[in-house]
Amino acid sequence: MKAKGVRLHGANDLRLEEFELPEITDDEILVRVISDSICMSTYKCAILGKEHKRVHDDVAEHPAIMGHEFAGDIVKVGKNHQDTFQPGMKFTLQPALNYKGTMWSPGYSYEFFGGDATYCIIPAEVMELGCLLKYDGRAYYEASLAEPMSCSIGAFNAAYHTQMGVYTHQMGIKEGGKLAIMAGAGPMGLGALTYALHRDVRPSMIVVTDLNQERLDRAADLFPPKEAAKDGIELHFVNTGNYDDPVAELLKISGGTGYDDVLCYAPVASVVTQSSAILGRDGCLNFFAGPTDNQFSAPINFYDVHYNSTHVMGTTGGNTDDMIESLKLTAEGRINPAVMVTHIGGLDAVAETTLNLPKIPGGKKLIYTHLSMPLTALADLRAKGEAAGDERLIKLADIVDGNNGLWCPEAEEYLLANFIQE
Repeated sequence: MKAKGVRLHGANDLRLEEFELPEITDDEILVRVISDSICMSTYKCAILGKEHKRVHDDVAEHPAIMGHEFAGDIVKVGKNHQDTFQPGMKFTLQPALNYKGTMWSPGYSYEFFGGDATYCIIPAEVMELGCLLKYDGRAYYEASLAEPMSCSIGAFNAAYHTQMGVYTHQMGIKEGGKLAIMAGAGPMGLGALTYALHRDVRPSMIVVTDLNQERLDRAADLFPPKEAAKDGIELHFVNTGNYDDPVAELLKISGGTGYDDVLCYAPVASVVTQSSAILGRDGCLNFFAGPTDNQFSAPINFYDVHYNSTHVMGTTGGNTDDMIESLKLTAEGRINPAVMVTHIGGLDAVAETTLNLPKIPGGKKLIYTHLSMPLTALADLRAKGEAAGDERLIKLADIVDGNNGLWCPEAEEYLLANFIQE
């Protein structure tokens, strides 16, 4: 059958094109993709091409469909999986397959498997690993965003702490401890913040830093410190650019103890160094943001590593349990992954958006693959609707504005019902 998708042919070479999908085998599943959110990792893949660890060497001959944060409907099921999956089911999936020690992943490594397409084929290894998940929720975007949320959930779960003389790690962030989310007012940082505030094991203090005051102000509007205080959490938003010595200010906020857990959300040497400098005793630093430079390095305090038991780690992606936790907490209304979303668009917006992602302000860019729509900021829906005389955009703006400026299931349903689909 025919499908349309954005495919990688080489470094900085993304193309929206129509192509033929082969018939599925008994071990495969055909799906209709509805939503995909664009990840900074996809930008890194797009600019590196086959130099990226997950991209196959013959990508020029067998282009890879982009996108790995996707959800949709099952269309056709190979006979080996018909006891578990049926046509019409909603799905999402865990893309970090780690299959037999490889780094294969949808959105990087497969010719017919990825989220920036109208239809794609899910290969056998996904079901073998239990990474195809039935989704019972209302909104497709919440399932798409479960993947980036799972990355932050994994970072919290992978944190560890020690006890002198005991050689067993205590896994997870420190309960009742102090947490810093550095460069954390972007989409992934806000995902980490909503999780930190509403998970079962919580810190007593959270400090979110950034250099962008507009992003910090939006974060404070979405997560008022007075509301966090009701749950016993002292929440601070700090623009480190306002201080000659940001480390001293952050240590002062901590009461001089430093932080038990620090998440670094920017691959910037100065931020890494600051993250190291604010660790308290036995503090765990997770370098979350993956750099594109394979020689990236930054100074950290090894005196503290030796004498204060500070430690550094990194995580990339979550696992299937993290995905399931994200979906569960979203369904329960405890977390709202929509805080990450600032733009929507159609499949025709993917290539340009992906290649220019660092230059586009705001948070997550949410794509609906069966729509033709330029990338549009949620805050611009009304103005664009009025300028074009498009009542649909104005109605969509009404829905978003009625939901504190956030994307929501009602907005998605209206979009899918009222905008031309291809």
